[in-house]
Amino acid sequence: MGNPVMQQQTELQHVNVKLILQNHADADLEPLIPVFHQWIQDQPPGELLLDIADYQHVPAGPGVVLIGHEGDYSVDNTDNRLGVRYNRKAPLDGSNEDRLKQAARAALTACRRLEEEPRLGGKLRFGGQEIEIFINDRLLAPNSDATREAADSEFRAFARKLFRGTDYSVTYESDPRKLFKVFLKSAQPFSVAALLESLG
Repeated sequence: MGNPVMQQQTELQHVNVKLILQNHADADLEPLIPVFHQWIQDQPPGELLLDIADYQHVPAGPGVVLIGHEGDYSVDNTDNRLGVRYNRKAPLDGSNEDRLKQAARAALTACRRLEEEPRLGGKLRFGGQEIEIFINDRLLAPNSDATREAADSEFRAFARKLFRGTDYSVTYESDPRKLFKVFLKSAQPFSVAALLESLG
């Protein structure tokens, strides 16, 4: 009876991936609103983008959110760590590795688009050395020692692939009141383009 419980506990649905802004001190989020409106008009393949929510007035909050059917994109300042966050809302078939790759690819693609957006003037640059991964499902992945122990090998395998075998660390959010969160940190920086290439 123990195995099915363990399988359920380690199913990583609703994966969030966040990359931290390098120059967060002087970041202005207001220009993001017309940029995100353009993303809604363009509608990237395989996604349905719907609306924008502006939470800039909330200290250490979600910032500016581009709301989609399958997932949301935001320039998010949770815990006063400003970065781009992708929040996968719709369940995704496949393995945990597939779901980690999908969310990471979505977040990195958003970072690349923002870095290259002429209206932002190159002001948003993302460090590829540190990545936060959240599992936004407390039922499947409560923030507990059992979840950490069960999922640790998969996060380490993902970090090895993403960081191309360079030295890295894996640490976890320990506060059980918060979402299950993993911090992946490489010993060397990577560009957004290099990380996208790592994912294949």
